[in-house]
Amino acid sequence: MNRSPIGSVNAPAIRLLCLVTLTIGGTLLLLTSCTPPPSEERVVAFVNGRPITQTEFDAEWAELPEATRARYEKEGGKPRLLSELITRELLMQEARKQGLDQNDQIRDRARRYKEKLMLDELLKDRIKTKIELTKEELDAYYEKHARQLLTPLKVRVSIMLLPNYPAAKDLEKQVNQGGDFAKFAQRYSIDGKTKANGGDLGPYRKDLVVPEVDEVIHTLKPGMVSAPIKTEAGYYLVKITPLDPEIIQADLATRERLRQELLNEKRQKRFDDVIADIRANAVVKLADASRYGNGAAAR
Repeated sequence: MNRSPIGSVNAPAIRLLCLVTLTIGGTLLLLTSCTPPPSEERVVAFVNGRPITQTEFDAEWAELPEATRARYEKEGGKPRLLSELITRELLMQEARKQGLDQNDQIRDRARRYKEKLMLDELLKDRIKTKIELTKEELDAYYEKHARQLLTPLKVRVSIMLLPNYPAAKDLEKQVNQGGDFAKFAQRYSIDGKTKANGGDLGPYRKDLVVPEVDEVIHTLKPGMVSAPIKTEAGYYLVKITPLDPEIIQADLATRERLRQELLNEKRQKRFDDVIADIRANAVVKLADASRYGNGAAAR
């Protein structure tokens, strides 16, 4: 069998031949069969010739918050996101046509936003440890704001003040027999501050009543009426009732608000410490300190 001329060429010659270029009809061609072309990245869409690659799309999908991704999955999934990326690219192309990418105001806003991201990243790196509150810190803060909070004794307090023991004892008996405490208080109480409200003081709080009455409150059960309580002002009858669930929920909301306040205070303290450390190792001089007070800003 006759061998072709190429078949008789040795291996080195074949490698050399792979480097040779051919000219056909004036067009320069490479022998591409010798070296496979590099694999191209998959493109999911072209927008006026500009490709949106699979990598870009996957990055956008991965960065979606869980709640947003769940919404996309309900409303069309990844095709919905791709449609929005195409719309965004069309808008960006139109913005560039109008020269908005060269707009000085936009460039300045972009610069300031970039600086903000840099500062956020710097502070995140300097404030690495998670800020938490100890039980002792939180309890002390709650105690500081005790007047805003319910005590563990979550009851509503009603009182009536009578001028003497017999009157108080008689009304105690009538209430225990089914009489209306609020109506009796409106009619017979000599406490001008609570009389109109039927003796209602609202939820029990610290220092709500005089010590003699406060001591008895902690011995009562909801719905009970106390025996007459002797004080300098006269004889008190006191009754406690359970709080409405809405009031308890409001108290929980107040506690959470106070917790966040304290947490923010600790975050601010950490931030101030970081800034103080940076300023301590810097030299700051105002060009004209007299224009800005006593020069405190330079320290």
